[in-house]
Amino acid sequence: MMMTRWKTLALAAGLVLLSASLAPAQVPIRVRGAIVRVSGQTLTIASRDSSTVDIKMADNFTVIGVVKADLADIKVGAFVGAAALPEPDGSFRAQEVLIFPESARGAGEGHYPWDLSPGSTMTNATVDVMVERLEGPMLTLKHKGGSVQMAVPTDVPIVTFAPGDRTLLQPGAHVFISAQQQGDGTVTAARALVGKDGLVPPM
Repeated sequence: MMMTRWKTLALAAGLVLLSASLAPAQVPIRVRGAIVRVSGQTLTIASRDSSTVDIKMADNFTVIGVVKADLADIKVGAFVGAAALPEPDGSFRAQEVLIFPESARGAGEGHYPWDLSPGSTMTNATVDVMVERLEGPMLTLKHKGGSVQMAVPTDVPIVTFAPGDRTLLQPGAHVFISAQQQGDGTVTAARALVGKDGLVPPM
């Protein structure tokens, strides 16, 4: 059962990274916010931009938990995803770090634009070098297209994935959902990341 769950986590990992290939009539969107209600196959989210989004859940809708991790959990050789902002010297300053389970290694690998905040990027890569500093470590993140220097301040949220199911879809729970907006305006999704114990998915 645990192996099945971790395989599910690996398959779901890509939602934090890259949107799947979509038909021309579909537009990929990322929904961040809190659950208002669940009614049948419809999930209503109060989005962070103060709008309300109704999401039609796929029949096989998957729920992945997100739990707190520690800065000390970031090790050389770990595969991580980090949203960040560029620094004047060409390095990046992390806004959050997701430590992927080993089963998700390589998911969405690369460095590309992100929408956590204006100008942010996402880097999914292996920690190649880690230099300890009082203000937080400086990481060299190596991906198939190159490498990125990433400062991780000590107050940055650090999270990882955990098994989850639809019981986590409760009003007030915070979610991150990679969804698709259809030509008629309908929003659909196959999975969601849900923060456990009140955690807000920081990605």
